[in-house]
Amino acid sequence: MIGRRVARGAIGVAGLLIAAEAAGASGLVDPALLPRMSAVLVEAVRLPADPEFPPDLLSTLRVWAIGLLVAVLGAVPLGLVLGNLRRAELASRPLVEFLRPIPSIALIPLVTLLVPSTEVVKIIAVVYASAWPLLINTMYGLKDVDPVAKDTLRSFGFGRLDVLRRVSLPSAAPFVMTGVRLASSVAFVVTVSTELLAGGVSGIGVYMLRAASGLRTDLILACILWTGALGLVANILLVRLQRRAFRWHAVAAVGES
Repeated sequence: MIGRRVARGAIGVAGLLIAAEAAGASGLVDPALLPRMSAVLVEAVRLPADPEFPPDLLSTLRVWAIGLLVAVLGAVPLGLVLGNLRRAELASRPLVEFLRPIPSIALIPLVTLLVPSTEVVKIIAVVYASAWPLLINTMYGLKDVDPVAKDTLRSFGFGRLDVLRRVSLPSAAPFVMTGVRLASSVAFVVTVSTELLAGGVSGIGVYMLRAASGLRTDLILACILWTGALGLVANILLVRLQRRAFRWHAVAAVGES
């Protein structure tokens, strides 16, 4: 099943690349404005040999990883608290619904004025954007816990913390992992977007800005390919981790259907 999905995805990507190459070869697209896809692929393969690109790539991955980790450490415990305390959830819901639609990119000018470090600005933007999928999925996972299992444990004299540890957390864990996977993609998008807007000294977005200043659209498109490939690899790894760690949840879902 996984092999078929990967094959279908590869066919879709290959079809898109072939269509882009055909558009360039047929003259529909001016090569001076948009290079042919074959040239872009060549530059994408050459990028790791560019002395400037690997440090920028590592900088982007570092901001992505730190921002995602901080978001997990902050949003998941908060989601557990709000998901278990009904009054706290009702009190915080208006604030959550007010803050959640605000794009993290819109906060960059304000954060830049308050924080002198561009690196910290990027991390704050990533944390803000990544926290919402984690928070919402954690709260949703706790609401999906079987109430009979919770009542059964309480009838045997177990307290709130024991019910949380023995029933609620294991049941909500797959939803939390889904939130991590969604937050990972959001974090990567926001990292590169923040680099493009806030600038700095390193990052894939900064590399793209330097390429744009030299009118190297081929390098810009090559960086876009690298960005998409990295996001795809991260998602595949997290999906496999989720399936291995929560195989029982997938089996239960199939049984219920």
